Amino acid sequence: MAVFRPFKAVRPTKKLVSRVAALPYDVMNSEEARQMVQGNPYSFLHVDKAEIDLDPSIDLYDEQVYDKAASNLKKMQEDGIYMQDAAPHYYIYRQIMDGRSQTGIVGCASIDDYLNNHVKKHELTRADKEADRIHHVDTCDANTGPIFLTYRADEEISGIMREWKENHEPEYDFISEDGIAHTVWVIDCDELTGRLEQLFAGISDFYIADGHHRAASAVKVGQRRRTACPGYDGTEEFHYFLAVLFPDEELKIMDYNRVVHDLNGNTPEAFLAKLEEAFEISEYTNGLCKPQGKHEMGMYLDGKWYLLVVKDCVYDPEDPVDRLDVSILQKKVLTPILGISDPRTSDRISFIGGIRGLEELVRLVDGGKAAAFAMYPTGLDDLMSIADTGNIMPPKSTWFEPKLRSGIFIHKLS
Repeated sequence: MAVFRPFKAVRPTKKLVSRVAALPYDVMNSEEARQMVQGNPYSFLHVDKAEIDLDPSIDLYDEQVYDKAASNLKKMQEDGIYMQDAAPHYYIYRQIMDGRSQTGIVGCASIDDYLNNHVKKHELTRADKEADRIHHVDTCDANTGPIFLTYRADEEISGIMREWKENHEPEYDFISEDGIAHTVWVIDCDELTGRLEQLFAGISDFYIADGHHRAASAVKVGQRRRTACPGYDGTEEFHYFLAVLFPDEELKIMDYNRVVHDLNGNTPEAFLAKLEEAFEISEYTNGLCKPQGKHEMGMYLDGKWYLLVVKDCVYDPEDPVDRLDVSILQKKVLTPILGISDPRTSDRISFIGGIRGLEELVRLVDGGKAAAFAMYPTGLDDLMSIADTGNIMPPKSTWFEPKLRSGIFIHKLS
């Protein structure tokens, strides 16, 4: 059974929370982050992307960057921007985007549950990205960005969350610059906290929705601390990592689209001909071609949209990975025709989150890229069934919105 426990959050004052809260470090580059923080010395990007406070010539992975992150965090605490709760709590975190609400509970998951696969994964991680966050967490002595977890909804847990929201004033309530509403309640009732801890102990597995690199890095920092402190007794904070746990029924996965930079020597006509082995192809003349169901893809090529319908013979309907549209695209198009065998490392493919719209695909292809594929969103049931069987999805299979804000909750490791 999985562990999800309360903790003493380090968190911003009410007055400054809206200025502190920031998008995750990995959804923008350094120059975009520099622009985002202009006029805002409180933004958590000064911690999560501390290179923005150093000369742009300094390498992103230079020791100075990690030291700057730690010193910025320390100064924010010394300046009273942050406070730490005196007792461990759970925190309810609700986000509303375009009228759709998702509500989770903030707490700490166990690194042992991750290692024993009670916190289940569906993506591989890259060693260079892990190394960066390991260094960041270790130097800051804190989990600074929450892991986005989900679980199969429990009626009593959902009822407790709903009742607390209805009967208590929120601690934070603000709208971020992108129009997303963020509301936080502190569950400061010991009896209810104990009951929630019991209920979470009855849930067999949690699933990583987003944040595989942050999770892997947090776990490895915890393992390092165990090695450095052989007399640990299991109560230390480094055995746990910061997470927000959402019931599956609250979440929505958006499309995660692909743009290829070249056709690997094929002409558009030859490329279309090769696609006919796996797809029924028809030209689409009614605007942007957004897939309406599984095994449909939109393709923008040479100024035209095409609807691609996957032929039944090209995938195994009983295999949860093989039947994914992103797997079919990889197996039938990217690898054999375009020569992109490892999309995690190839510089010939870009991944475009659905939040940016299909217009972005048109802009990129009209601007010189070769072709774009508009994907139907992977289902949450697909994610869970793949994780349950110990399998791995192709990279960039899921895009969750809204993104969790960093800086609202910090989990100190010591």
